[in-house]
Amino acid sequence: MNYMIFLLITVIITFASQNYIQSMYRKTKKISSKHGMTGEEVARKILDKNGLKSVKVQEVDGTLSDHYDPKSKTVNLSRDIFENTSLASVSVASHECGHAIQDKEGYRFLRIRSSIVPIVNLASRIGYIVIMISFLTSLLDLLWIGIGLEFIILLFQVITLPVEFNASNRALKQITDLKIVEEEEHRMCKKMLKAAALTYVASVATAVIEILRLVLIARRRD
Repeated sequence: MNYMIFLLITVIITFASQNYIQSMYRKTKKISSKHGMTGEEVARKILDKNGLKSVKVQEVDGTLSDHYDPKSKTVNLSRDIFENTSLASVSVASHECGHAIQDKEGYRFLRIRSSIVPIVNLASRIGYIVIMISFLTSLLDLLWIGIGLEFIILLFQVITLPVEFNASNRALKQITDLKIVEEEEHRMCKKMLKAAALTYVASVATAVIEILRLVLIARRRD
């Protein structure tokens, strides 16, 4: 019964966080910035002002698929963000530029996160395969290995938190210093970025709950 409670809590947290960010995104997407700058223009202005003219800004497929790639040195913006002049576009574009500035300055947590990506990718691919095999074979050692792999993913998510919050803080400073938004618009951008950050907090919470659920199962089988 405890297992089902943990699972239910995980589902609720995931649903609530995703619903919140989607709701805030839809709200800020409807509000055009007074200066009428597209996401591409916002990103280009922030990058250029921070000595990052070599970093490219390009359009990618998907919705909220925006990200900064430290390997190719590109700010990748989804079509809605890239082309539109909404406060959502300003918020997301400036946030991704925050990551580019982190990369330039050698932000510690970004370096740590980047260095463990290969290990985390491996853990993500095989973690639940190992756990499923342990359930099918009743091999307790395999279950503990699977829990260890899930803990690696949790560590990555915990390290991601300061990276994302710091990028949002940098974004808010940039759009203020460069006068990209007005004061009242700044408050809406802050709400949008806060909503996005909370999804990472939710990911950490759900990962912790899932690990606790697996540990309870392992201890009961021990």
